[in-house]
Amino acid sequence: MKRPAALIHCEGHFAGLDGKTAHGLVRFSEAFEIKAVIDSHCAGMDAGRVLDGICNGIPIVADLNEALALPGGRPVTLIYGMAPATGLYSPEDRRALLTAMAAGLNLVSGMREFLSDEAEFALAAARHQVSIRDVRRPADLQDLRLFDGSIATARCIRIAVLGTDGAIGKRTTATLLVQALNASGIAAVLVSTGQTGLMQGGRYGIPLDAIPSQFCSGEVEAAVVEAFNTERPAVIVIEGQGALSHPAYLSSCFILRGSQPQAVVLQHAPARRALGDFPFLPMPTPASEIRLIEAFAPTRVIGMTLNHEGMDDAQLSAAITLYEAELAIPVTDAVSRSPAALVAMVLRAFPELRAKHKGTS
Repeated sequence: MKRPAALIHCEGHFAGLDGKTAHGLVRFSEAFEIKAVIDSHCAGMDAGRVLDGICNGIPIVADLNEALALPGGRPVTLIYGMAPATGLYSPEDRRALLTAMAAGLNLVSGMREFLSDEAEFALAAARHQVSIRDVRRPADLQDLRLFDGSIATARCIRIAVLGTDGAIGKRTTATLLVQALNASGIAAVLVSTGQTGLMQGGRYGIPLDAIPSQFCSGEVEAAVVEAFNTERPAVIVIEGQGALSHPAYLSSCFILRGSQPQAVVLQHAPARRALGDFPFLPMPTPASEIRLIEAFAPTRVIGMTLNHEGMDDAQLSAAITLYEAELAIPVTDAVSRSPAALVAMVLRAFPELRAKHKGTS
């Protein structure tokens, strides 16, 4: 089935942490064919080269007019590709989104403000015959689910990908881990817990940080149970949010309680010295985060994946060797290293999966 063509609005932020929604969609999207990223600060560059040093054919353009003039099929959707800590739109954002609607584009956004509830945007949608999808809108209160213990019926291996900070690559690693397992013959399913995974086309998941805290564990549990009952996979991978040690982003607590994973893969950025949105707070060490995770929940950290931001390949290789020696667990970079390393990490922890493994990935 042909994916609808989409543009990503990421003005001024594609090269920074707040562009993480755009980053995820540029790297992988089942739901949309990404035609271009709009960011005048990086205009003229290839999106893949900016992110990972490898061209992927998705251009970065200066404005909407340039994006609409690109050859190929006309886009039908504009995706808001930024994830600022506030979850709120700037006045410039609002003008850009209204301009896109006037050009006949549907809107998709994961912000905390719901555009479809605002009269100006609802009227613009009706006038221009376009739609607005607020991805972060949770279910109605009466439909939210409390934890009920049904996670015990999800009789498969459950692996949570947690991290030492926000915007550190947990979703990317979780996506690549699921792809690598499936390619190796081990049936795996991803449960998304943030807006980007849902925009990418994730079949199972919730906008966790938009849900009232009383229901968060139950909603995670229900999403995992639904994935298991529908797919019957050997492995379910749960996307992490924030970090268990993070003073502001506490979603990891609900993920650990709701999904009750038997294992955790930890994502860390060795070159990052302070928490992304909180420069006055130092990064935790992987060893301290592992101790906290294993003390908080009956699980074990089976491996670590690295975010190579600010590092060259030699520095990354040295960090992998150092952390493996220090932590006595497998360490890799899910983006720049072979997916076989991710599969090997899981097989080392769960040798019973070897019977399903094709020996390639």
